[in-house]
Amino acid sequence: MNPLHLLAFGPTGWGDELAYGAAMTLVIAALGFAGGLVLGLPIAAARLSSNVVLRAISGVYVTVVRGVPELLVIYLLFFGGGQFYRYVADALGYSGAVAADAFSAGVLAVILICAAYSAEVFRGAFQAIPKGQIEAANAFGMTRSTLFCRIKLPQMLRYALPSIANVWQLVLKDTALVSVTGLVELMRTIDVAAGSTRSPFLFYMTAILIFLAFTAVSNKAFEGAERHFSRSVIGGYGK
Repeated sequence: MNPLHLLAFGPTGWGDELAYGAAMTLVIAALGFAGGLVLGLPIAAARLSSNVVLRAISGVYVTVVRGVPELLVIYLLFFGGGQFYRYVADALGYSGAVAADAFSAGVLAVILICAAYSAEVFRGAFQAIPKGQIEAANAFGMTRSTLFCRIKLPQMLRYALPSIANVWQLVLKDTALVSVTGLVELMRTIDVAAGSTRSPFLFYMTAILIFLAFTAVSNKAFEGAERHFSRSVIGGYGK
């Protein structure tokens, strides 16, 4: 019997479950990536701030999150988070059941991990902006907000995009670790299917191919975005 029938859609195959798991993986990755970028920008600003306290706090955050295994962050938020929620509930006088949600804990963990890495990418990109451009903008009397929106932000994104693509790949791979919470995403589905059918090679190879497909599409998308953004920035300055 052809083992590929196990990947078919319908009641006899695992195609439907794999499609749902792949979609859940993309949702977790997209939410974690977007949230991480939004959180990473102010962290990068704090890293470059002249305020010693802000630099110290942001530096500790980036060092700790990048220095510990990503799986440990997920364990802390999912298993340790329940205890934290219990303390908060007790302090507020709530006596009902409190538990950490697998989806929320997984997405939050990916956001915190992505934020630490993207903050360093943004910091390096800001520092790569030629100082002459900033001095010229100041000489023209640009306000701080105009300087940021017209000079710093476009140039920063231009320098950051290649590294941001690497952060996306990191986030995409880290979603596989969320399966330890019991959330039904791609790797959790693959594990269950491999154990149920006793065909681990087939299903783990399928997981590899799916992640490689995600990677190939992502690389093409980021390459196109880099070319388009570079032309837009250069063209904008040429007008």
